[in-house]
Amino acid sequence: MDLLPSSLSPWSSFLLSRCSVIIVLMLPKVHGEPWLTLKCFAADSIHKNPNRSSINGGNRRTSQPPTTDPHQTPQTPFQSGVIADPNPDNTRSSKPGIKRLIMISTVLFSFILGLPFLLKSIEIYRSPLPFRDIELLGDRFESSPRRLPCKFQAVFLGFEGGSSGGFSDVEKLGFVILDEMRELSRNNGKCGGCDLNYTVSVTAESEAGCVTNQGSSMPSLWQCGSFSELDDRLKEDDESVDEWLDSMLGKYNGDLADGGKMYTVVVMSRDEEARIVVGKHRHAWIRGNFGEKDAVDKVANIFVKYFMNGGKEDGLVKGEFMPVGADGRIVLSFSLLNADPQHWIYNWNFERIEEVKLFPIIKVLASVANISVESQVLYHTPKSSFSYWDEKLSSFIFSTKDLPFFVNSNEWHLDTSIAAGGRSKVLQFVVYIPSAEECPLLLQLPNGEISSTNGFISPMWGGVVVWNPSDCSKNSKNEHPISHTLSSQDLQKVFEVFTGQLRQLFGLKSSNQYDWQPGISRFLGSESGFTEWELDALLRQHTCFNLISCASTLGSLSRLVQSLPRMIIMDEIGKQVMLSLQAANLAENNASLGIYEASTVSSRQARALAEDAFFHPSIMSISYYSFEHCFAIYTPFFLPVLLHVVLAAVKEWKRYKKEQAKYLAGKSKAKAE
Repeated sequence: MDLLPSSLSPWSSFLLSRCSVIIVLMLPKVHGEPWLTLKCFAADSIHKNPNRSSINGGNRRTSQPPTTDPHQTPQTPFQSGVIADPNPDNTRSSKPGIKRLIMISTVLFSFILGLPFLLKSIEIYRSPLPFRDIELLGDRFESSPRRLPCKFQAVFLGFEGGSSGGFSDVEKLGFVILDEMRELSRNNGKCGGCDLNYTVSVTAESEAGCVTNQGSSMPSLWQCGSFSELDDRLKEDDESVDEWLDSMLGKYNGDLADGGKMYTVVVMSRDEEARIVVGKHRHAWIRGNFGEKDAVDKVANIFVKYFMNGGKEDGLVKGEFMPVGADGRIVLSFSLLNADPQHWIYNWNFERIEEVKLFPIIKVLASVANISVESQVLYHTPKSSFSYWDEKLSSFIFSTKDLPFFVNSNEWHLDTSIAAGGRSKVLQFVVYIPSAEECPLLLQLPNGEISSTNGFISPMWGGVVVWNPSDCSKNSKNEHPISHTLSSQDLQKVFEVFTGQLRQLFGLKSSNQYDWQPGISRFLGSESGFTEWELDALLRQHTCFNLISCASTLGSLSRLVQSLPRMIIMDEIGKQVMLSLQAANLAENNASLGIYEASTVSSRQARALAEDAFFHPSIMSISYYSFEHCFAIYTPFFLPVLLHVVLAAVKEWKRYKKEQAKYLAGKSKAKAE
């Protein structure tokens, strides 16, 4: 329909009431005035005026603009009465058009078909994780603390049994020792201890014969008839006796049916003063005149306190304070600090001491951690705390209350290792050489005595040893100080202190000599700084702690992944989780068989793999987002367009149904007529 601008206002209401779609086609000028040519599409718009365009049943007719007098006042369609209801009986003679229905349906279906492609484009790749296996692993460790099997053997030599059933009744004696051990370890429910289902094998040898309890499931490692040979060995030193017992008992120790280790205490009846020696392997011996009750108490005490707990009254140190990194590595960083090089300069031959003192330690602790060593020499490294002069001792004194301020973190640049920024544990061991202005420098203990080692430790950090030069009392300040090298004897003493400090960091006594233990005559030390029974205790505890840490880390990863459905899970993460579970299961199997070294290595690998999976760079990235975030991004663009398309499709479908009903009604009416 072609309208003049002057008549546009009265036509507006008509267009809004009769037209579904209005399209502007052209703006021609007729008689100097612009014409607005509009096309009104309405299936029910049937006009009788031949000068207007209309669409009826999809057939379009066009007309030219009217040639009327421009000075004549135009009339509205309502004034001229040209608009009338073309279908007073609400019927039509032709089929309704479906072009618009097809067009709008095509647009709607294009949106529907494109939805899978949209979802595929925003899909997040997630490698499948064994959530059920992770949950079962965590439940096993939460239900009961993990303990490893231990085996014990008591050998009684030279005791004569009586009619009342004394030492000759080895069956009863085994149960008595077992009850006493369980009584001593009743409150020791920590993870990494010995399994409470252990048994004690008892062997009694005397001139009357050799008897072994038959109720024990373990074989006896003692060879009957060796009593006389041991008696000859006792005339030598303790080291010879220790090595002889190890050669006889130790060669069968690794050949047990289940691969475990056995701890042995040999009790010899002698009419002499009682003497108890704990060897550096897995055995101890007792000599003296004992009754049955005293002998049982001493044997049970050695089994529980030393062979089970590693020599600590309250069990081993807690696992979370173990100085081992999450990746199973330890970096031993040794630093020689010259407080003031204007007074003197000291260096050291570290390669030599590393070969002599450190390599044995690294070897025996290889199952516990992968240890590496580094060293450095620093200058201009004053301490932070102050010391005072003591006239009686003729020395500068710093007390234990000033130890937290001794380490000068601003001047001591110790973290030079490439592993310092990773997950490896760096233990600092510092040799501090004071300046001539405060030399000699001594550490005073809380009881007022001077420390024999002149050193201290900081848990989870390391240790410090103050070494005073022999000529520190002289005025050594000069313009060109002479460079000195620490002697081998001085380095030997210093590294003996470092070995004790490392033992303390692992929760053991500072010295494997245990000089002040009541009831024990002597402890034989090992060249490596750790006895075999101490290493067994460390291995049991580390196995348990690593497995618990692995289960906790995998459980946290499982909960995190399930709580964030849009998190990216790479195939590498899934592989690390699977390998961690396999290593954890292998560690459990080895631990149940008493294979300490293999179980510790497997548990360390399981923990490291779990940590690698949890701290994978793709998990720490911010590239993943929640589904709500995705919905908030795409909704403002797609929802308004899709809403209009759906509404238009619904409206067009209703129109088509209505017009189709009119057509069918008209067709029925025509047949009736």
